[in-house]
Amino acid sequence: MTEYGSQLLESRDADSFRDDLLSRGYSRRHLGRIAALLGGGVALAQTARPAFAQQSAKAVVGAVRIGSNECWTGPFPAGASAAMQIVSLGNRYEPNNEHEKLFAAVAAVEGVPVERVTAWPGSSDPLNRSTVVFASPERGIVTADPTYEMIWRTGDWIGAKVTKVPLTPDYRHDVKAMLAADPNAGLYYICSPNNPTGTLTPIEDIVWLAENKPRDAVLLVDEAYIHFADAPNAAKLAATRDDVIVMRTFSKLFGMAGMRLGLTIASKDLHDRMMRYDGQQVSNMLPMTAVACGTASLPLADQIKARRAEMAGVRAKTIAHVESRGLKVLPGSQANMFMVEWKDKTPKEMMAAFLDHGVQIGRSWTAYPQMSRVTVGSAEDMEKFRLALDKILMA
Repeated sequence: MTEYGSQLLESRDADSFRDDLLSRGYSRRHLGRIAALLGGGVALAQTARPAFAQQSAKAVVGAVRIGSNECWTGPFPAGASAAMQIVSLGNRYEPNNEHEKLFAAVAAVEGVPVERVTAWPGSSDPLNRSTVVFASPERGIVTADPTYEMIWRTGDWIGAKVTKVPLTPDYRHDVKAMLAADPNAGLYYICSPNNPTGTLTPIEDIVWLAENKPRDAVLLVDEAYIHFADAPNAAKLAATRDDVIVMRTFSKLFGMAGMRLGLTIASKDLHDRMMRYDGQQVSNMLPMTAVACGTASLPLADQIKARRAEMAGVRAKTIAHVESRGLKVLPGSQANMFMVEWKDKTPKEMMAAFLDHGVQIGRSWTAYPQMSRVTVGSAEDMEKFRLALDKILMA
């Protein structure tokens, strides 16, 4: 357990902390894990490690990196400039109401009340907190399969039940099947656009699940890739309901993966419950460079549109090339990724083959064991991917 986790269990709120968890079906052997998870450190790293092993262990200097769904370019120039300007004020925890500026920018862009916006150091923290706070061994988690797996590992780590439901034939979340699979779950998780398929779940389906799930359950909508999709989002749903959380990140289209900034839109009560065990200390962990960069980037509607269009054009050209080689690509991606099915080789073999040509592609999912996820990089990146693919297939 981390030092912070130990302090958490020994704090004046320890009795409330333990009683709440035990009342929701957690065993005493899971209390330390949960404290460590909420406090960060080793336990959090252990839950996340499998998801990111492909990104760190196989990183090769000079290779084309199209395996981690990173953006092919850095922050928008205005965002980078704002971050550099605030470096000179790095001696201050918060130079000039930087959080308030960020929240105001989100409220203006999304049309949501500013009091429903909270920032985090990335999106893994709120995802883990949601798992601990709204799920339990008695009230489990329901997700699609495949989807972003961190919530699976966090649920397993803390002893919560995890139910996985296949996507529909057109690769949407099957919201009716999700509800039927566990009508008494505490947390329903939708990732849209979905990772790894890149496919959207229609907002009408998300609204249906919000309206038909148990009243005391929470719907968590992960919109990490929503800026790549020119489609309706769930922000206003979270602004008008007290049982919906929308999660965003600046790691994708905004090109800020290394800067660590995420957002949630939710009611004050949900945010308070998510921060119940640390006195909202997580808000003091945000790097001001990231906050300034995010604040300056959010209003850049024309530049966001142009970056999205650039990615979509490169994605279409690359998918057409892959399909022309007789390979199947899952249809409908609205994000900077697609899934390709290999014929004679396994995804692991194809990762190695591409790496031999200086290209790093992504991994597979258990639901699609013969497919690899490929990130859409720059036009130059994807040209190198296409050339490498042709050489591999001709070998």
